[in-house]
Amino acid sequence: MSDVQPADFDTASYRSVLRRLTTLEEEAANLRAEAVRWHDGRVQAADEAVRKADETLRTARQAAAEAQRTMESVDARAAGLWSEYVHKVGPVAERFGRAKPAAAIPRQRSEKDALDYLDEVATKVKYTAPARPITFGVKTLFGLFGFAGGLIGAIVFRVLRQNAATDQTGTWRDALPVVALVVLLACPILAVVAAKRVADRRGVGLDVAAVTTILVTGLATAGLILAAAGMG
Repeated sequence: MSDVQPADFDTASYRSVLRRLTTLEEEAANLRAEAVRWHDGRVQAADEAVRKADETLRTARQAAAEAQRTMESVDARAAGLWSEYVHKVGPVAERFGRAKPAAAIPRQRSEKDALDYLDEVATKVKYTAPARPITFGVKTLFGLFGFAGGLIGAIVFRVLRQNAATDQTGTWRDALPVVALVVLLACPILAVVAAKRVADRRGVGLDVAAVTTILVTGLATAGLILAAAGMG
């Protein structure tokens, strides 16, 4: 038989239980510490995510505000270029509509932004094609304008002088000679204005020589007609 008594078994079991309890307490403390560290890490990660989200939102709001300012600037400049184009080309712009055309995305993909396209448009709007040289046919046309102005001026001058040739005094007829002279001088000038409109449509420059040709032709024509009619 063994020399170990029952009391020894009880003592051994008690010691084992104490050691086990001590081990469980340490394991529980380690698990609690690990849980605290995990919780703190998750909280820190969540705080970092919220901080990054707030920063991203703030950056997005700034970008949206900048984009809004850019869009308003582009719209304002586009409206100004459209007004300048309409003022330059005149009635031709009505074929696009009275209002400014809606913005459209270019068909070809490009790295350019809206400001680059506006710079190109501004360059095209400001471009003025060089005037074509005045040919012999154009000079003849300007001479015809001067002749027509002188002819009309001489006719109107003679009609007004005939109406003024009465014995009545102190009436509006007294002013007709002055009016007739003004009309005689004004008709060649109006011929220059008409020639300028035609020259603009044909893309021809109306220089000083052309203006002088129209005026001299008009006045010479009027003078010759009046001299031939005995009104000089």
